[in-house]
Amino acid sequence: MIEPPRGFEIKKNCWEVMSCGRGPANGDGNICPAANTITLNGIHEGINAGRACWVVAGTLCNGEVSGTFAKKMDNCLICPFYRQVREEESSVKSHQDLLIRLVKP
Repeated sequence: MIEPPRGFEIKKNCWEVMSCGRGPANGDGNICPAANTITLNGIHEGINAGRACWVVAGTLCNGEVSGTFAKKMDNCLICPFYRQVREEESSVKSHQDLLIRLVKP
């Protein structure tokens, strides 16, 4: 089991809320890119990019594999999980900050 950074509370990640079956514990190896994106571990107190999935390309959204951030963001803005994170977090990291962190580990 992947653990969040020390001092962080475990909050629900996208794969837990959306029940897509592609979280890090998935036994068939079909793991979501958000579950494997370790450069975003701890963002919004989630595991890997589990609470910043909207900036990760290739996540499963509405039963289909999504494209790049630019192509999928309109869908993310109406996603119940994205809205949940926005409500739960007093300070949601900007999209730009998250994208930079993706490319500069």
